[in-house]
Amino acid sequence: MHRAAGTPFYAAAEPVHRLMSQPNREQLKVARERAVLIAVQFPHAPVGLQARLTELRSLADTAGAEVVGELTQKLRLPKGRTFLGRGKVQELIGLLKMVNASTAIFDHDLSPAQIRNLEQACEVKIIDRSELILDIFARRAATHAARLQVEVAQLEYTYPRLRAMWDHLGQVTGGAPVGIGTRGPGEQQLEIDRRLVQRRRKQLKRELETIHKRTVRQVEKRNADHFTVGLVGYTNAGKSSIFNHITQGGAFANDQLFATLSTRVEKWALGDGAEVLVSDTVGFIRELPHHLVASFRSTLEETVHGDLLLVVVDVSEPGADLRLGTVLETLDAIGATSQRRQLVLNKVDRLERGDELLGWMRRHPDAIPVSAVTGEGLDALSEVVRDAVFGPTHALHVRLPLEDAAAVAFLERRTKVLGRDYVDDAVIMHVRLSRRQAQELQVHTRKATVENELLAERLDAYWPQQDTFGDSCRIPLHRVHRPDGGWGRSST
Repeated sequence: MHRAAGTPFYAAAEPVHRLMSQPNREQLKVARERAVLIAVQFPHAPVGLQARLTELRSLADTAGAEVVGELTQKLRLPKGRTFLGRGKVQELIGLLKMVNASTAIFDHDLSPAQIRNLEQACEVKIIDRSELILDIFARRAATHAARLQVEVAQLEYTYPRLRAMWDHLGQVTGGAPVGIGTRGPGEQQLEIDRRLVQRRRKQLKRELETIHKRTVRQVEKRNADHFTVGLVGYTNAGKSSIFNHITQGGAFANDQLFATLSTRVEKWALGDGAEVLVSDTVGFIRELPHHLVASFRSTLEETVHGDLLLVVVDVSEPGADLRLGTVLETLDAIGATSQRRQLVLNKVDRLERGDELLGWMRRHPDAIPVSAVTGEGLDALSEVVRDAVFGPTHALHVRLPLEDAAAVAFLERRTKVLGRDYVDDAVIMHVRLSRRQAQELQVHTRKATVENELLAERLDAYWPQQDTFGDSCRIPLHRVHRPDGGWGRSST
């Protein structure tokens, strides 16, 4: 079954998400497609065959396929015509017939010619990694912006492949036996589709650019008014579960890849009146299609401009080190390089041996072990975020006139109060204070004193001017250990 023999992928200027909502597409979700998975191991590849197949199996299951077989091969270089060797293609044909599969899914990106040649040889639908991920995103997209972003990414993927999809059609010319209305000069269906795709792509990009500009304005205003924290990490690392535990957000959390496609922002109460805005963002994945990253610019805006990034890692997952490396490389690629990054080791409740966590802590001593299920470690995470917001604190005796009720109320609500003493017409409050809180106190009163000196004049004595985040905020990629005994490249 050659793809070109059926309905064209983009036969009309109709949004892809609408096409996917038609009854025949819905029926495909019910009748799960039987699929065979294919992975190839190349020399010096950081990810092994089993890790590739495990992730590909999860992706296929998320996309609605029933995995009925697997095929692997070791090659020095991919073959030009069919990606696989000639003998392995024959083996794939036999396996597809034996398990009665209608789809073959590759854990690699294939060229349009390779897809066409494989479909002609195997007579089944061939899906590469990018197309599989795009299909999952299309199924998961719930908001208007997410659907637009997915459709643009699909068009970017489809455009160079149109020739392979329409190679069975010749030119529609006079006398061609294709029915009334087609006689005359005509033109190739390929050119019609190309114009339709280009027109639709330009229209969607204009809409996305409008959304992107609006998002940038919203993020800039939010960052000006609040300290912002972003939850980032590999897909299915547990970001949404942590988000739901620390906020009242109610984000969709499921043990599936790409459960979150739209950024959700809520307040996170850190205690003593301190609040930050925390965002739950789309997860990353190895070899994420570049056109998908480009399309999701507005969604990733929260990550690029956040004040603090909590990098969540599922430490119970095999190959978690490599997944962390993928996340750090993706953050660098999208320009999220200036913020503090705090490593969060999630799902520690799933670890069977204690030495597994000890290994992580030896490599990343500043990491915070947590469990989104039991709540373990989330209080410690809150303290780390508080330190990032306020910086170092000092226990001080701050004297305030009783008439400065707003300043007293500020200390009561926004700081940790250790004690109070009332003398004459003043109150001496024993509080833990950061430089930022001390500066905010100046908005309410200029009469606050410490050790008989104005607090405003003692700021540099207690809190020397410096980068409060320090060098420990970075998670250097050169500390990410690979199974082959090597180390990933440095992110700095």
